[in-house]
Parts: sequence; C-alpha cells; structure tokens
Amino acid sequence: MGEKMARQREVGTLWIGGALSWMEQLCLKSFVDKGQKITLFHYDDVPNVPEGVILRNGREIIDTDNFLKYEQKDSYALFADLFRLHMIRACPGMIWVDTDVYCQRVMDYDSDYVMGFELPGRGRVNNAVLGLPAESEVLAALIDFTSDPFVIPPFLKPEQVEELEAARDAGTPIHVSQQPWGVWGPLLITHFVRQFGLMDKVQPLAAFYPVTFPNRMQFLRKAGVVDMAVTKDTTALHVWASNKREIGIRHNGLPPPGSWFDRACREHGILAGATPIRGRGRNQFEAMLLDHIGDAPVKVLADLGGNAQGLVLTVALQTGCEVQLIDMDGRGNWASKPSRWVEPYRAFLMENGVEEDRIHHIASPGQLTGCDVIANLSGFGDVSKIAHLTPVLERCLREGTRMFLDIRKGSGAYPFLNKYGACETLSSRTLDGVPITRALFRPTAEAASAAMERATEAAEPIDWSELAVMLAGPDGWVRDNPMHSFLYVPRGSDTLVVTFDNLDIAMTKREERRPWGYGFIEKQGWDMLGVMANGWTWYRDPWVWDQFDDLATSDFFDRYKRVVFYGASMGGYAAMAFSPACPGADVVAISPQTTLDKTLVPWETRYQTAWDSDFSGPYGDAAEVSKAAGKVILLYDPYEPLDAGHVARCQNDNVLKLRAPLMGHRLGSSLQQMGILSTITVDALNGTLTEAEFYRLLRARKTFSRYQKELFKRALARGRPALAQRIGRWVLTRGSNRFIRKSMADMENSSG
Repeated sequence: MGEKMARQREVGTLWIGGALSWMEQLCLKSFVDKGQKITLFHYDDVPNVPEGVILRNGREIIDTDNFLKYEQKDSYALFADLFRLHMIRACPGMIWVDTDVYCQRVMDYDSDYVMGFELPGRGRVNNAVLGLPAESEVLAALIDFTSDPFVIPPFLKPEQVEELEAARDAGTPIHVSQQPWGVWGPLLITHFVRQFGLMDKVQPLAAFYPVTFPNRMQFLRKAGVVDMAVTKDTTALHVWASNKREIGIRHNGLPPPGSWFDRACREHGILAGATPIRGRGRNQFEAMLLDHIGDAPVKVLADLGGNAQGLVLTVALQTGCEVQLIDMDGRGNWASKPSRWVEPYRAFLMENGVEEDRIHHIASPGQLTGCDVIANLSGFGDVSKIAHLTPVLERCLREGTRMFLDIRKGSGAYPFLNKYGACETLSSRTLDGVPITRALFRPTAEAASAAMERATEAAEPIDWSELAVMLAGPDGWVRDNPMHSFLYVPRGSDTLVVTFDNLDIAMTKREERRPWGYGFIEKQGWDMLGVMANGWTWYRDPWVWDQFDDLATSDFFDRYKRVVFYGASMGGYAAMAFSPACPGADVVAISPQTTLDKTLVPWETRYQTAWDSDFSGPYGDAAEVSKAAGKVILLYDPYEPLDAGHVARCQNDNVLKLRAPLMGHRLGSSLQQMGILSTITVDALNGTLTEAEFYRLLRARKTFSRYQKELFKRALARGRPALAQRIGRWVLTRGSNRFIRKSMADMENSSG
C-alpha cells in the first residue's frame, strides 16, 4: 500500500476592515508562503492584504453590523471569539487562527480537534488556534452558550459570579462586553473542553504557544531567543498582538532590528515601515498623523530637526516621495557639517526600504524647496522659539502644504503662525505641568504664493540641457526627451564606458553636477556614454529602447575594441538589460535588479513606483537578455535577500558573482567609504578584475564600522552572545565602534 497522504487543511481568520499592520500582513503571508490555504473574512475593505490570501465576506458566517467589543479595552476580540465558532460550523474542517498567528509549518492534523495549551501545567486552552468537528456536541454547546450575551459564566471566579448574579437579580444584567476579558475566549473554551472530556485532544504547549504570554517580549529580542523555544512539534506560532504596545512606544511601530519580527518580515518580504503599528514612539511620533495627511499627493516631505522618523518612513514608503532632512538647530543656525542626528536618520530610512537617492540633506536656506508635508515635532513652537521657523515658512510653503507641529502654551506660536495660515488642534497633552498641543498648520493661498515666488527667485538656475551640450563638446552629442537623456563624450579612446545614472542625483547631490563617473572615466581617458533617467523610471521608456536600437544598427559600438556597461541598483539593472545593444560587451553591476515584473519576481517589495512598467522585450528581463554580453560581473551582498534573489536569477555561463557579505544594498557607498571602490571599478572596467583580487581588496572590511556592526548583530541574532562578545573585544581593542561599545556595555549590565 502507498504512503498515506497528509490531510490538506485550510485556515481562516477575521479582520473587520481597514488597513493591516505589518504584523497581520506577516502572519497572513506566512501561511501563503508555507503553502497553507488561508481565508480572510472581512466586513469592510482591507486595502493591503498579501497576495495569495483568499478574501470572503464575513456576512457569509454572521450577517451583522453589531460587532461586539470588550468595552474596557475597546477590542473586537469579543466578536472574533464568537465569529470563530460560527466559522468552524459553517466551514467543516477549517482551522481558525488569530491574525497574530504565524505559520511555522503546514498544519496537516488528521483530527478535527485542533487546539493547544497556552501555559505550562495543562491548565488553560487558548483559542488563537482552534479546530472542532462542525457537528460536534462541544461546538453546539459553545454556540448555544454564546447566543445569550447576558449569560453568567459559571467558570468565572466565585466573587465575579456573585457580582453578575446580584446585577441580574437587581434587573440590570451585565452584558458580555462588560464582563472580564477572555470570557468567550480561553476561559470559555477551557471550561467546555473539560466538561466534554476532551483534554486529551489538546496539543502540548509547543504546538502553538512555545513562547508564552508572560514571555511574549522575546519576539522583540534577538531572533535566536525565540528559535530556542520552537520545536519540531510547533506548527503555528502565536506572536501575541499585545506586543504592539511596546513596539509602538519604543520602536517607532517597527520590528526591533535583529529581532524575530525583523527577521521574519525580511524572510517574507514584508515592508514594515509602510504599515507601522500605530502608537506613540520615542520621537513623539503618532502614526495617527497619517490620517490627517489626506489624499493630496505627497511629492516632497521634510523633517525639521529629525523627530519624526516613523511618520517620514511610512509616508516615504507609501508615496515614493522625496525626503528632506532640514538641518537647522534650535537657534535657527544652519549646520556647517551634518548634525549628529542626520546620519542615523538616513541609515534608519535606508535600512527600512527608502532609496538613498531620495534622501536629501538640507543645510542652507538656498536648498529649501516647496514641501507638501513638513514635520516639526517637538521643535519650533515647543522646545525652540517659533520665530526661527521663518526661513522654512518663507521658502517651503505651497498650496496644500501640511505642517505638523507641537505648540507649547505661552510660546507665542499661534500669533506667529496666524500671519501665514491657520492651525487645527489634533491632540493635547501636559508635560511638566505645561499644556502642549499637537496641531496641523495649513498656509493661506497668499502665503503659499509668496513663498513660491521667494523660492524661485533664490533658486540657482540649473539647465541640464545646456550643461550636457557643454560636456559633450564639439565632437560629442546629446539626445534627450522629457524623461531621459544620452550624453556622448568622445576622448579618442578605443574603450567606451556606458553608464546609467539618475539626473536628480547628478544635479542636486553632486557639487560638480556630472553623471556618475564622469571625472573618473575622464581620468582614464576613456570615452563615455552617460544615460540619464529623470527619476525612478528604470529606463522603461520606448524612446530609450529606440536610441539603443539605433546605436546597435549603426557603427557606433563597432569603433571600439572594448565596451563596458556599468551601473548600480536601478543603473545596474539597465547595464545588464541594455547590453544586448552591443553583443559581447562586458557588464559591471552593483546590487542590481533583474526586473520588477511581479510575475517573475513576486517577492520584490521595493520600488513600487515602477511595478506597473513594461519589463518585456529585448531590453526587458536583465537576467535573460544579458546572456549576449561578454563577462557579467555582479557585486552584491548575499545577506540582502532581495538583492540576492535577483542575482540568483542570473544563471548564464558569462556571470561572475562577487559576494560582499554584510555590506548592504548600498554596496557602492560602502566600498567607497572603505577606499577600495576606485581600484575595484578601474580593474572591472579594464577587464582585469579577478575573484582573488576582489576578495583580497575586500579584506579592508575588517576595519569598516558598518561591517563590524553587522557581524556583531548577526552573532547576536543567531543566539551566540559569546561569539558577539569575542567580535566586540576584537573590534574595540583595535579601534572605536560606538554601536558595539554601547551593546557590549548593555550586555555586561544585563548579565550583572
């Protein structure tokens, strides 16, 4: 006889409506990714359900608009307790899971009884994971009991029962919504499981609750702590939604770096910053501010002083906007060098998915531009004088600008702001006995118009077309359309370097206003073809394809003995994708993408602005079309899962993969900071770079602070504190690393 096939089970859960946070997205997607069919019942729109989750109207189970709440906690958990019982009856064989239950492995239980103990001692059964036979006596009894919202639960403490009976006898029975937490949850399930003699059907603690409620914050600590609790018997993991409070208070609503949550989000491609957990963060960020931004487009967002990391991250990920970090101190002075908060802020944004090129450091009034949203939290009008806000208001206001700020009573902020517009009160609190109002400021049309005129007058005129013609010289040429341009600079060489760059970066972030590598390539004496994108286009423009077709069919490339296509990230994609225009040309790509076609890379969660672009055709899928190239050199960090996923798609024989572990997506920047980018690039473009030489140069990372930090964090994440301490001691005896020094001190204090 053949081996018995495991029973295929479906799980179901409920979300009444509204957006999911990253925690619910993670848990739902874990079932999809592990191959378990999951249905999300809902009563209202849920805009961000992970792909693969089945959606069904909750009215199929209970047709109601009366969603019971535990009044003391304002929680729909009470309705969910009721809903799961009716779902199990209506959908035989379906297993209920809460939206904070993560799929460790497929649940293929043969028995319809699926439930587990939530604490040691086999005393209480939790209902976060629940399966019962649809026609069972116990389910019928549970549904019958919950049909009366005023029923007195006999399983409560005696004094609680007496209180409820007294209220009933007085003619004022207590509704279930005002009864103790869990009365229709674990307390109810445990009571009836005992009554029907089903305790032997309950799974052990390890099945669903290896991390118990008292230990729930282990999910916020290093991932290895949770790993030690999980066993081979664990099929689903209750991650405890009550962790949201701590995450909101101390972690900007995001998974703590290095935590189990952080690792799980990365494994499942969940971009946590786009849907943070709502609450008050350490930087006075309230995610509820998102509700007040409204539907107006956000193209430019500014943080004045660096106190709104969470808000800025979420808006940047949701809208793809540019981010301005306005570096002006509390006295209105502009920073001569970046303030201490700027680089950690930039790192925070980039580590959570905001591209480096969208983040701009503003260090003078002349750099101020129009902003759609300005965050001025715990800043001018609160801890600093409101008058210092003048240059920002006189340069950054636009029609529709929204500014969030904190106003301390007695600061004079309201009379000052009334000259420019009006404030709407959002919330208030008292700090050290002084009332502080969180307000939303909007400018008048006159103030916005005046600010636009001042900004236009002050802005230095920049015309890329004129500059490009000058750079091309008499023997070169420029071709352009509104979104892309080609700049050809001949220098009499037999080597041509084709580079791909972002025009915005060249014109706003480089003092010389040149395409990437212009001076570097000039120094080598090579000819250059610089292809510029006016934004995050991924060069998916038929006009660009026509230009490469024209170059390919003319004698343009034929005049060169050696042609090299070069780019990083988006430019790395283009270097590979357009190399077929010159078959046999070499390619050098740093942290490249291969396509953003979701049918080919469904796991790619970045660069949403280009997801709808056409990535087909002869210059489409870079992993496929680059087989026509000579040598394709790919530099990447194998521990950046999305970058590694793209590189893994490149399987042609001409590909050389050079790994730079723990250096991040910003690999080019890291190599430059280490002082080895120039050597690597010259050798790569010259065709002399070997694996041995690359890895010899990469040894410089041992003294590079980012690499040291990531190596230290990785040891902790794997549950090896002793190894982390050895790394820390090695680093600190040879130099300084602020992160490691602080972490080592924290470890010593906790062990003491």
